[in-house]
Amino acid sequence: MHIIELDKVWKVYKTGNYVVYALKDVSICVEESTFHCIVGPSGSGKSTLLYIIGGLERPSKGVVKVCGQVLNKLSEDELARFRNRNIGFVFQQFYLIPRMTVLENVELPLVLQGVPRNVRHRLAKEALKLVGLEGFENRRPSELSGGEQQRVAIARAIVHKPKIVLADEPTGNLDIDNARKIMDIFKTLNKELGITVVLVTHNIEILHYCDRITRLRSGEVIAEYSRDEISKLVEELLKSSEFHRPRTS
Repeated sequence: MHIIELDKVWKVYKTGNYVVYALKDVSICVEESTFHCIVGPSGSGKSTLLYIIGGLERPSKGVVKVCGQVLNKLSEDELARFRNRNIGFVFQQFYLIPRMTVLENVELPLVLQGVPRNVRHRLAKEALKLVGLEGFENRRPSELSGGEQQRVAIARAIVHKPKIVLADEPTGNLDIDNARKIMDIFKTLNKELGITVVLVTHNIEILHYCDRITRLRSGEVIAEYSRDEISKLVEELLKSSEFHRPRTS
């Protein structure tokens, strides 16, 4: 079953006399409960595609269907409610609120949903346990390492039990060891909880976590790869300059 379907999607930005085609005639499908990666060099449209899937941006043309809902037809308020129910977002930057404790940061999506305080506390603690941060509830973001802050961000993304997690370069600010820990968490969320994960990356080290890969270049889908074809893709990328390896320290 397809949980995400994009049909002939375009995204065009116009600034004065300049026209930028961020996405060109993109059609992709993502199966429910799979781990799907979107790859490509900087400027290829990866993040734009992710934001359109998540309803943070609207396509200029084409149809976006997520969780059985055509997002093009929704108002801004309806889109916000749809995201709060169905989507969890993880970004390269952690976007934690410094003055809040770890627990309070994780609870934020539930506050927006009007969930009672005692239920928020319970769900936030469960989410923190899932990412290996049980006992960190009363710490502040400044007291955590980069890898720990990203785990808090993941807990915040899953606290409302979304159907889909969208991750935009979630290992981009991490060394290779922390990048692997973060990817192991995503894999656990996908395989054990059945959450569909769509992850944007240009780190070659983490491609083996994926079930399927969509490859973009200049806003267009140039190829798609199954799990059995990932080794072939890695070989192709090693010969190109599109990807990089994460920091070792």
